[in-house]
Amino acid sequence: MKKEFIPYKEALALKELGFDEPCFATYHKELHAIIPIYAIYTNQDVIKAPLYQQAFRWFRYEHLLEGLILPQFQSILAPTPSYFIAVISYKDEKCEEKFNSSNNKDEKNFLHYGTYEEAELACLNKLIEIVKRYF
Repeated sequence: MKKEFIPYKEALALKELGFDEPCFATYHKELHAIIPIYAIYTNQDVIKAPLYQQAFRWFRYEHLLEGLILPQFQSILAPTPSYFIAVISYKDEKCEEKFNSSNNKDEKNFLHYGTYEEAELACLNKLIEIVKRYF
C-alpha cells in the first residue's frame, strides 16, 4: 500500500504549493514515515501524504494542469515497454508548449521512462516544477 502514496519530498513540495486536502495518512517530519491519520494527535510534526491520484486531481482542479502518462508501443526499434509523460494546460496553450518543449529535437517533446512508476513520479515532479515556475 505504501507505493500508492507520493514520496515525502513531493508531499512536502505539495504542502508548500498549498495542498490541504483530506488524506488517509501523513508523513512525520523527522521520521519521513507514513503514519495513519487516526494516529496523529498534533498537526505540528506531520505532512499530509496524498495518494498519487489525489495529487494529480489537485493539479487538475487547482491549476488546470493535466499530467499524462502514456505507453510507448513496442516495436523492433523499441522491444522493451516504456512510457512517456506530457503536461496539458487548460489555462494557456503557450505555457503548454514551454512545459513539453525540449532543446533536443530527437526527444520529440517527450521524456521516456522504463516503468510506469518512474513515469508517474517524473510526471508529478514536472507538475510541481511547473506550478513553482509559472504560477
